[in-house]
Amino acid sequence: STQSRSSAASDVYKRQVLMPGKAPAASGEKRKFIVGMMGCGGRCRFLIEDCLANPARRKDVEIAYVCDIDAKRLADVATLVEKLTGRKPKAVSDFHRILDDKDVHALFSITPDHWHALSTIRACQAGKDVYVEKPCSHNVWEGAKMVEAARKYKRVVQVGAQTRSGRYTHEAAEYIRSGKLGAVYLVRVVNMKQWDSIGHEEDAPVPAGVDYDAWLGPAPKRPFNPNRFHYKWHWFWDYSGGDIINDGVHQIDAARHLLGQDYPTAVTSTGGKFSTPDDDADVPDTQVATWDFNGARMVFELTLRTPYMEKLAWELRDKLDYWPNWPFDGMRVEVYGSRGLMFFERHGGGWQAFEDSRKVAAQGNDRHPHHAHIDNFFECIESRKKPNGDVEELHKSTILCQIANISYRLGGRRLEFDGRTETFVNDAEADKLLKRAGREPYAIPDPV
Repeated sequence: STQSRSSAASDVYKRQVLMPGKAPAASGEKRKFIVGMMGCGGRCRFLIEDCLANPARRKDVEIAYVCDIDAKRLADVATLVEKLTGRKPKAVSDFHRILDDKDVHALFSITPDHWHALSTIRACQAGKDVYVEKPCSHNVWEGAKMVEAARKYKRVVQVGAQTRSGRYTHEAAEYIRSGKLGAVYLVRVVNMKQWDSIGHEEDAPVPAGVDYDAWLGPAPKRPFNPNRFHYKWHWFWDYSGGDIINDGVHQIDAARHLLGQDYPTAVTSTGGKFSTPDDDADVPDTQVATWDFNGARMVFELTLRTPYMEKLAWELRDKLDYWPNWPFDGMRVEVYGSRGLMFFERHGGGWQAFEDSRKVAAQGNDRHPHHAHIDNFFECIESRKKPNGDVEELHKSTILCQIANISYRLGGRRLEFDGRTETFVNDAEADKLLKRAGREPYAIPDPV
């Protein structure tokens, strides 16, 4: 029952605060990272293979738990882990089983967006370090609570923004910081690709083996609908915020890093459902957002009906002498300086700076940094340093997507933003969309 579940959640919360997780092996001892995987979709499979890709890491990492509310997905991923490691993990439907195990060092939260904050916060309270997928959170207030929990419980929280671990990313930022591009007044971010309509589905019975109430978690209670479930949840405000926050957050985070600023002072966003006006999705398939920063402006352009735009192919992301065909690169960042122009691509695509239309002034690329990002997480578990994709930095980048969506949902009006308080200036209606009431027993405590 809901009442008994609420009581159990309260008991777990109390135990988490009183029973912090065990620290990794001390310096000089053989290290062993014991982790649990929460969420067994396609991204989970990828991260499991990432964790085990480094031959040295394969001996250092034990995937002790896998967790999902869908029994079929759970069984499939448990079988995968056993096949890759020779060890069968514990397969659980409640992630608190992972948090209660004092031997577990870290939780990988590979859930839908609306579960990122609660899973991260409860893991921090339990003394676990966290690798959480992007975007950082479902809404601005949740993201702030994640940062608060990471700092209060002194936890390493790495967000899955892999470009942050790219050597070429830091080289590009240093090139801009050196002044070689001149003063930067405009950054343009592109997110363009082909995406099909999700169509229309009627409400239906909950599939066998699925704990749907737990899947909903903090989200509002609604009847089960297959169009709002596995992966398609990306296109509904209850669970996410469309492709600006699904894919676009990668480029937006890279752009903010290159720009070297924290919070915008204002945002405006317009768009619509122009290609698929009649399907079930809430979110736009075409969107433009503009953020004002101190002395600069960032523009984001999204459309999902451009089959000629390219998302850099996997086989090219590790190619060290390859750069995208920039005009048709659907995931690029353009940095316009007073002395030159830089093109930048996420996930191994590299960067090139031009002094004019005929001359490449500087360039760099490297392999896709997804392995480096995982390695950085485990290194920081040992060193206790902030990771490359620290939750506070990714919270600031995710805010850009979230406040752009708020402007869009309010008819595209210009909203002034105060980064010190992470609220809007004199706009109570907009402020209401920075947070939502949690659904018991899944509400986030305040303070955490």
